[in-house]
Amino acid sequence: MNKILVVAAHPDDEVLGVGGTIAMHAKNGSECHALILGEGITARGERRELFDGREQVELQEEARKSARILGYESITFCGLPDVRFDGLELLDIVKMVQKAFAEFNPDQVYTHHYGDLNIDHRLTYEATLCACRPAQKGYPRELFCFETLSSTEWNFGRRNHAFFPNTFVDISQTMETKIDAMKCYVGEVRPYPHPRSLESIRALAMVRGSTINTEYAEAFEQVLRIL
Repeated sequence: MNKILVVAAHPDDEVLGVGGTIAMHAKNGSECHALILGEGITARGERRELFDGREQVELQEEARKSARILGYESITFCGLPDVRFDGLELLDIVKMVQKAFAEFNPDQVYTHHYGDLNIDHRLTYEATLCACRPAQKGYPRELFCFETLSSTEWNFGRRNHAFFPNTFVDISQTMETKIDAMKCYVGEVRPYPHPRSLESIRALAMVRGSTINTEYAEAFEQVLRIL
């Protein structure tokens, strides 16, 4: 049985990037956990301190409901300011990830791609990579980057930071579970043709699936593997 940790910047990223894979892992008996570093949604207002806290509570409840559908055994919220990670000390974020490593002792870790448009995604990757250094007890043996619709594909003009998947997971048996989990995020799902529409989520999975000659797949860029 593998222990798996997903380190995500915002609620819904743990579904968009790796939902089908987590559902498959959980179905096969793996122990899956999610660490959500940021608040989500508070960047949409003019000032963070004026944001209605009830919406934050509702978003976290949606995340818990979604996590139960996918098979996450736990979901932890750190509450960092939304789209403002660059105003924080990176070391503080690293320590949050290290704390999760110490608690869950994961074999595999999934996190954002280093080239994403969203600054929180990029710093989540940096913090996770730092925490993965094989210099302390409990470091994971594998690290994968996932793609996040409405961020990874919008990183125009940064060719050296493009997403190049080299690992694919057949999620044909769990695609509908991923869709059901995403439906929990009422305020995050957008109408087609927005990338966070249910149609776009399914379309990306079809494209990744066709790459490996299967119906649906999720794609990852493997960053670390220790045999």
